[in-house]
Amino acid sequence: MGLLGRSGILAFGVAAFMTLLPQNQHQAMQDRELGGIASGKTRVLDLSYAINDKLVPWPGDEKWFEARTNATMAKNGYFTRSFWMLEHYGTHLDAPAHFAAGAATVDQIPAKKLFGPAVVLDARGEAAKDADYRLPAARIAEWERAHGRIPPGAIVLLRTGWPARWPDAQKYRNQDKQGKMHFPGFSDEAAKVLIERRASGLGCDTLSVDYGASEDFSVHHLALGAGAYRPYFVARVRHVVQHAGTRPVMIFPVAVIREQGRVHVLLVVRDPGFLGLAHLLLWGLSHC
Repeated sequence: MGLLGRSGILAFGVAAFMTLLPQNQHQAMQDRELGGIASGKTRVLDLSYAINDKLVPWPGDEKWFEARTNATMAKNGYFTRSFWMLEHYGTHLDAPAHFAAGAATVDQIPAKKLFGPAVVLDARGEAAKDADYRLPAARIAEWERAHGRIPPGAIVLLRTGWPARWPDAQKYRNQDKQGKMHFPGFSDEAAKVLIERRASGLGCDTLSVDYGASEDFSVHHLALGAGAYRPYFVARVRHVVQHAGTRPVMIFPVAVIREQGRVHVLLVVRDPGFLGLAHLLLWGLSHC
């Protein structure tokens, strides 16, 4: 695991998402989405968990977050802190190098893969009945019959309902007496279909895209080996409302050399007029 070193970086990305829409339609959409923020017509919603020492770490980690005050208003006239944290903690993104030797680190992920249409696969009903549920390829086919083929560059999010267990670590990890975790994830077959569709990212609202009892992390190997990154611990996926299938997504991590994991914040901007996701912005704290 990497550490958050002395030079922490906080970044916020802003970019134009150029679609294949005619220029006048694109400009109208952009004006409507962004111009509505100040008026309140467009809502900015946080899809992340605020970083602190109360988040749910992976079992076995003995230390995950520590902060200390370096200066105070009373003593120094200003306030600063320093902190240490695990690289894979809270709402975060895994780069392919996390499980694939020689694969892309965060700074090497092509910019074109950091934006695309969002796809939400809702498995709350199945997950409520079976904690070891693995989304089958058939559910993707069902989604595509309703919304059309998942387009290349999509960022696919699995909605399991697991955030309802947050922040109770025991319920969220759902470990049995042997310490094995039980929570839903993607099946190998589903991951292969999404790789075939050339999805840029596979994400979830649990601890892992693999189901909790996995011993070989096969979905990790499949997805990261194919170059697809993975956002984890996505909170409040309910705000990523599907309407007419997909909405454009933007991801803005900081380019930090040799990093294979990244803690970040996810924001979703929703325009009520579109009844769906407008943009997903990721910005993060990291080390260099």
